[in-house]
Amino acid sequence: MSPSRSDDVTVDPLRPADYADTSADSTDAGRPSSDDAVTSPALGPVGWARWGWRQLTSMRTALLLLLLLAIAAIPGSLVPQRSADPNGVSQYFTDNPDLAPILDGLQLFDVYTSAWFSAIYILLFISLIGCVIPRTQHHWKALRARPPRTPARLERLSTHRETLVETEDVDPAAYAGDAVALAEQQLRRGGYRTERYDTARRGAPSFSVSAERGYLKETGNLIFHGALVGVLIAVGVGGGFTYTGQTVIIQGDTFTNALVDYSSFNPGRFVDENSLVPYAMTLDEFSVSYVAPDESGAGQAGDFVA
Repeated sequence: MSPSRSDDVTVDPLRPADYADTSADSTDAGRPSSDDAVTSPALGPVGWARWGWRQLTSMRTALLLLLLLAIAAIPGSLVPQRSADPNGVSQYFTDNPDLAPILDGLQLFDVYTSAWFSAIYILLFISLIGCVIPRTQHHWKALRARPPRTPARLERLSTHRETLVETEDVDPAAYAGDAVALAEQQLRRGGYRTERYDTARRGAPSFSVSAERGYLKETGNLIFHGALVGVLIAVGVGGGFTYTGQTVIIQGDTFTNALVDYSSFNPGRFVDENSLVPYAMTLDEFSVSYVAPDESGAGQAGDFVA
């Protein structure tokens, strides 16, 4: 049985992404000495572009951009937004005539459509796409690949154990085959993927079973990040094809879904203001009830009936 290693010191690229080689031989062999250090050549424009792309599409960068996006959204809950509360923005300009123009210049009244918020959003989207797609392809190939062949020399593994069994009255080959079959059965019960490698070495039969597991973590990781990409797409498309508006309708008046009837109108990026769905409604009756004086929130509107 092998924990995902072969005789070659090079790690199979189809093994789990978090696999680490802990053998002393492979660790020391790949580490240059201080007297024989390797000097990397200078990177050209293409090299820097590849380096930048790798940095952008790394999972660490994606998590950093996700945190930065959450921080960038905080001002949207502290300052009134034109898309949700245009009257509040007007009142803020009235109450803070000196500060409001500065905040407006920083696009803090339009946080979610600002250039800096959109830049973080787009970079996060590109980072996730560039990270998830290659890792999904790699993971899919790893799931379809066979577990690696059991190494011929178990002492090359960092952790191994050998047990010699004397078989006087039974056929050694049959005994070894039964033992490997039992080991394969036990490994399958433990959730391992197994593969038998029965060969003839130097004329004598050889029986071995290779087993590995640990792919479920990467599968869940990819599902989570794929769902996050779906959320970003849904938010981007939904915000681009929707619009919000406010208007005041007096009892007895009729409202028509046209731009001239809105007091404020905030369309998405892909909304045609001249192609709104035509409909009209008339406010025949409107009544409101207020909170009783002896209750919390006395004097505030409690219920509306139209």
